[in-house]
Amino acid sequence: MTTRLSEAPARPVPPVTGTRPSTTTGTGTLLRFALRRDRVRLPVWIAAGTFLVALQSVSSQSLYDTAEALAAYRASVGSNAATIALAGPPVGLGTVAGAVAFEISATVMLVAALMATSTVTRHTRADEEAGRTELVRSARVGRHAPLLAAVLLSSLACAVLTVAVWTAATATGLPAVGSLFLGASFGACGLVFTGITAVAVQVTGHTRAVHGLVGGLFAVSFVLRALGDVEGSWVVWTSPIGWAQATHPFSDDAVAPLVLCAVVAVALVLAGFALLDRRDLGAGLVQPRPGPAHAPWSLRSPLGLAVRLQRGAFVAWTLGLALLGVVQGALAESVETLVAGNEQALAVFGDPDVGELVDAYLGTTFGVTALLAGAYAVSSVLRARGEESGQRAEPVLATATSRSRWLGSHVAVALAGSGLALTASGLTTGVVRVAQTGEAAALGRMVGAAVAYVPAVWVVAGTAVALFGLLPRAATALAWTAVGVSLVLTLFAGSFDWPGWVGGLSPFGWVPLMPLEPWNAAPVLVLTGVAAVLLVAGSTGFARRDLATG
Repeated sequence: MTTRLSEAPARPVPPVTGTRPSTTTGTGTLLRFALRRDRVRLPVWIAAGTFLVALQSVSSQSLYDTAEALAAYRASVGSNAATIALAGPPVGLGTVAGAVAFEISATVMLVAALMATSTVTRHTRADEEAGRTELVRSARVGRHAPLLAAVLLSSLACAVLTVAVWTAATATGLPAVGSLFLGASFGACGLVFTGITAVAVQVTGHTRAVHGLVGGLFAVSFVLRALGDVEGSWVVWTSPIGWAQATHPFSDDAVAPLVLCAVVAVALVLAGFALLDRRDLGAGLVQPRPGPAHAPWSLRSPLGLAVRLQRGAFVAWTLGLALLGVVQGALAESVETLVAGNEQALAVFGDPDVGELVDAYLGTTFGVTALLAGAYAVSSVLRARGEESGQRAEPVLATATSRSRWLGSHVAVALAGSGLALTASGLTTGVVRVAQTGEAAALGRMVGAAVAYVPAVWVVAGTAVALFGLLPRAATALAWTAVGVSLVLTLFAGSFDWPGWVGGLSPFGWVPLMPLEPWNAAPVLVLTGVAAVLLVAGSTGFARRDLATG
């Protein structure tokens, strides 16, 4: 005789023992894991910011080594609206240390903001998007633990940056107390953007959207700070960059702005935790809108798809370089007053005659613009690597689309986009120079000087393509390393009296310093040939290897 299941005596359910895990359970383990993952990435960020401060300190102490040189510097930049908008409030310019803080603050604050944004995004939204957070959360890990670990890691990095800058600035001869406040201002800026990113990762559902949102907020903050400093108004206090720079290292050494940054950062992090509880894992508070049922004609080719994927980055980089061209052109009239008679400053521009100083300055600044265009070209090429590792390239390549067409579309966007961005920078610089001098020919000269760097930028892009085709898993790290090496060789080889062949290792060192020097076809042809070889090597390597996902 069998007993029905429904008639079987019910067994007592054993009581649940233990306590419910906290929402922050596992934070320590995740923090240690994040430290291991970023054991190379974070030291590079911190070293970059520290190196910039140390280099600026040594350079400024060499350039403004006399009271007359410092007075000329103060008279030139203290009332120049373009310089103030680019650098910050003209405070403390009576000392070399104050000049260091004035010239380097905005740049290192950008480094701190990028470090904080990339760190928090990498360990929150990027992990959710890749499915790693869901796997981790299946263990005994609280809901808030991943975000808390990311915030703690970013805060720790900001603290280390503060100490590193303090140590480097003091070691190069700057006052210790002011150096501490200089480092603290950078760390405070990073903390604020840690909080901003903690909120942004809850709002959007994609890593690219987080970077775009935080980058846009940084740009708005920079503009508000610039307007407030130029006008000397309260607008500067609407910007977190303005709060950090209001510390005024080496002059006021104000504590209140640092406290304000810390309080706002804590408030933003708490807001991020509150928003986290109001969304699903993997989703953002703002849901994406459904696309049209039928794709437009522009998306019916690999090139159209590549343009669509990269149009936001192209517009942002082009606008940025165009605005940089405006600033470079506006500062040109101040160069002669600033460095004429200063042997160290003249050496930076290759010891030109005073009448040629403006052209030497413009040629040098176009080299910096070209480095930025090279960074954009590398990021554009590596978008193909992102599509491959994210398993989005495989469905496209499963159709009649060939590998060469797919990769070629991304490469075409990188090459054409970097060339157009350089042209935009030359145009805006030329327009400002025409307005200053009344010479219509200045427009063509500036555009030509900017476009002369296009082959060098294409060599950098070709290097990224070759790495993508031959060493896909190491392509991202090696490509950005190549950009960093080119930057160091281009900017500092002359200042450090390195042999000429060392500077020639950078493709940008081959380009004539236009408009000071005449155009030369030989380096253009050589660089174009090198770029072509690298592009062919990368395309061939990609055609012969398996897709490398993950």
